[in-house]
Amino acid sequence: MWRMWLLFDPRRVLTALGVFLFALAILIHFILLSTPRFDWLGGAPAMTTMQQQSAMPANK
Repeated sequence: MWRMWLLFDPRRVLTALGVFLFALAILIHFILLSTPRFDWLGGAPAMTTMQQQSAMPANK
C-alpha cells in the first residue's frame, strides 16, 4: 500500500477526492430537489401555526 503513495502525490489525491465527493453530494441534492417527493424547498410547510394559544391552568 505504501508504494501507491510513491506513485501519486497524497495532497493531490486527497484534494481530488474531496472535490469529487463535494460534487457528488451537490449532484445528489439537485437530483432529489428535482423530484416532487423529496423537494423540501418548494413543498407545503410541515406544520401549521396555531391561531390562538390558551393559558395553562394554575396548579394549587
